[in-house]
Amino acid sequence: MKVSTFKRLVWLRNDLRVLDNPALFRAAEDGQGVMAVYFICADMLRNHVVAPARVDFIRRSLLVLRDNLAALNIPLLVINVDKVLEIISQLHLLTKQYAIEELFINAEYPLDEFARDKKIAETLRSQGLVVKRFHDRVIIPPGMVRNGKGEPYKVFTAFKNNWLQQAKTLNMLPLKKPTLQSAHHCVAITDRELNNLFNGIVQRDLSEVWPAGEKEANKRLKYFIQHHIVDYQTARDVPHLNATSSLSPYLALGTISPRQCIAAALHVNQGEWDSGNAGVTTWISEFIWRDFYQHLVVDFPAVCKFNAMQPHTEAFPWRTDKKLFEAWCNGETGIPIVDAAMLQLKEIGWMHNRLRMVVAMFLTKNLQIDWRMGEHYFMTQLIDGDFPANNGGWQWSASTGTDAAPYFRIFNPISQSQRFDTEGDFIRQYLPALRHLSAKQIHNPPPTLGYPLPIVDLSLSRKETIALFGALKSL
Repeated sequence: MKVSTFKRLVWLRNDLRVLDNPALFRAAEDGQGVMAVYFICADMLRNHVVAPARVDFIRRSLLVLRDNLAALNIPLLVINVDKVLEIISQLHLLTKQYAIEELFINAEYPLDEFARDKKIAETLRSQGLVVKRFHDRVIIPPGMVRNGKGEPYKVFTAFKNNWLQQAKTLNMLPLKKPTLQSAHHCVAITDRELNNLFNGIVQRDLSEVWPAGEKEANKRLKYFIQHHIVDYQTARDVPHLNATSSLSPYLALGTISPRQCIAAALHVNQGEWDSGNAGVTTWISEFIWRDFYQHLVVDFPAVCKFNAMQPHTEAFPWRTDKKLFEAWCNGETGIPIVDAAMLQLKEIGWMHNRLRMVVAMFLTKNLQIDWRMGEHYFMTQLIDGDFPANNGGWQWSASTGTDAAPYFRIFNPISQSQRFDTEGDFIRQYLPALRHLSAKQIHNPPPTLGYPLPIVDLSLSRKETIALFGALKSL
C-alpha cells in the first residue's frame, strides 16, 4: 500500500489544541497535507517532576485532541521513547516514511527543553529538513522586553510597564482552526493503543474535577468572563468563592492559549489593557506575571538548576527537617488554613493561588525549610504544574527570587485566614472536624478543643527568619 505524503509535521508538546495554535496553523496555511506527533519521553518524565494527575490529564487531553485533529483531516501519532535523543531518530524516520519536508514547533523555554529543541533542530536541518519555531506560551517572546541598557528586568512592575507598551500594539485576535483541502491516509490511533502507551507510568484520575480538552477550557473561560471577571480583583483572594478562572491546568498543558484568554478579557473591557474594570485589568496582570516567569528561565537559566535567583540567599541556613516537612505535606501543622490548603492540594491536585503563597511562606519563613523541597513537592501533586510559574512563585515567597517579597514581609497564616476566609468556609470544607467551631475560633482553635497545637511558634520563628536574612544582607 502506498504511504501518503504529508510534507509538514507538527511536533506537539504543551500546546494540545487546534485553536490559536501557531505551529499547527502555519503548517496548514497552504491547505496541503499535515500530520502531528506527540512523544511520551520517559527520560523527560524521570528528570522533570510530572505529577500523576498531570500525566493522566495529558493522556485524556491527547484522546480529545486526536478527535479534534481528525475532524480537520490531520492524523495524530503518539510515540513512546526512552531517551530524549531518540526523538531525533524517530523524527528522521517519519520524514522518510511520509516524505516530510518541514517540521513545525511551538517554543518551550526552560533550559532542558530549550537545549533539546536546539539540538534536534540543528540535527534535522543538517539532514535537509526545514524547522520552523513559533511562540504560543507567551504574548511577547523572551528577549523582547528589555530595559534602557538592553538588560532583562528583575522587577515585575518595570517589566509590566514595558510589556504593556509592546502588547498594546499587537493583534490579539486568536488564530482560527487550520483548514486542509483533503484527507491523507493514516490510520488513527485507537483509544486502547493510546492508553497502552501510558502503561507503566503512574497516573491519577481527576477527570471529575478536571475534564480534558480545549472545549472544556473554552467553556471555563466563557463562564469566568460572564460571571466572575468583573469582581476578580477582590474575589480572587477568597478561596471558598471559586471565583478564579480555574484555567491554570489548561494553560499549563496548552489546551487554551494566553492570547485566547486575554482577547476575551479585552472584549469585555472595551479593548482596555490597564484601565476600565479593575477585575479585568487584574486578571490581565496575572498573565503578565506568567510571561515574566517564562522570560526569567531564559534570561536567568540558573533557576533551572535548582539555584536561587539571588545568589547571596544560598547562604541562608535552610533546614531539611523531614518530620516538619511531612507534617506540612500532610496538612498536619496545627494551623487550620495551612492544613486545609495542603489537603485541597492532595484532594484535587490544585491549590488556590492566595493559599499557595500562604503555605509557601509558612514552610520557608516559619519552618525555615528549603524552598526547593516545597517546590518539588508541589510538582509531584499539581495538575497545573508548570516549572517557570511554580519556581517563580516559590522563590518569590522564599525571598530568594527576582522581585521577591522583602524578607521581612512574612505572611501570618492566621491573619491571612481571618482576612480571606473570614467565616471559615474554606477550612470547614477540608477540615470537617472543625465545622462546629465559630468563625472566631476556627482560625486558631483553643487547645481545649482538641485540634493539634501548631508545630512552630509563628512569632518567634518570624523574628528568627528576619534576623537570619538580615545577617545575609549585611555580608
